[in-house]
Amino acid sequence: MASNEEHYTLPRAAFDKPVKVLIVVAPYYKAIADELVKGAQAEIEASGGSHETIEVPGALEIPSAIGIAERLSNFDAYVALGCVIRGETTHYDTVCNDSSRAITLLGLQGLCIGNGILTVENYEQARVRAESQGQNKGGGAAAAALHLLAITRQYGADRKGVGFRATPDELKIAGEGKGPATA
Repeated sequence: MASNEEHYTLPRAAFDKPVKVLIVVAPYYKAIADELVKGAQAEIEASGGSHETIEVPGALEIPSAIGIAERLSNFDAYVALGCVIRGETTHYDTVCNDSSRAITLLGLQGLCIGNGILTVENYEQARVRAESQGQNKGGGAAAAALHLLAITRQYGADRKGVGFRATPDELKIAGEGKGPATA
C-alpha cells in the first residue's frame, strides 16, 4: 500500500495576470478520475486561476487533446489526469510509456503540463494516490503545471506553435530580404 509520507512541496505559484488552465481527464476509472479532477480544480482555484475540464477516451488520447487545445485555443497551462492499472498484457506498458513520452515531448516544446496520470498495480494504490484529502496527485499535477507557467512567464515570451510547425516570425525563406540572386 502507498504511504502518506511527508514530502517537500514548493510554495504555491503566484501570478499577476489571469491564469487559464485546461484539465484533460481520461475517466476510465470514474471515481479515481473524479477525485483527481477535484484536487486539480482546488489547486488551480487556490492560485486564483480559472479552469475548464474535458474528457477523452483514454490516457493515450490525453496528449493529442492537449496538442489540439494548444493549437486552437488560449490556455496557459494543462493538467493531464487519468489512471492506468496494470493488467495481464503489455498494453499497460504501452499506455504508460507512450502517454508519458508524448506529454514530455509537448513539454519540451514549451507547453506547461502537469502529468497526473497514475500508473499503478491495483485499484487501491490508485485510490490512495487520487484522494484530494490524501496524496492528492491531481492537485500535485495542477501545481506542477502552474509552476512551469510561472517559470515561463518569468523567463519567456508568449508563443503558440506545437510540433514541428514554426511560428510565422520564425520562418525564413532563402534569399528573403535580399535583392535578386546573382550567379
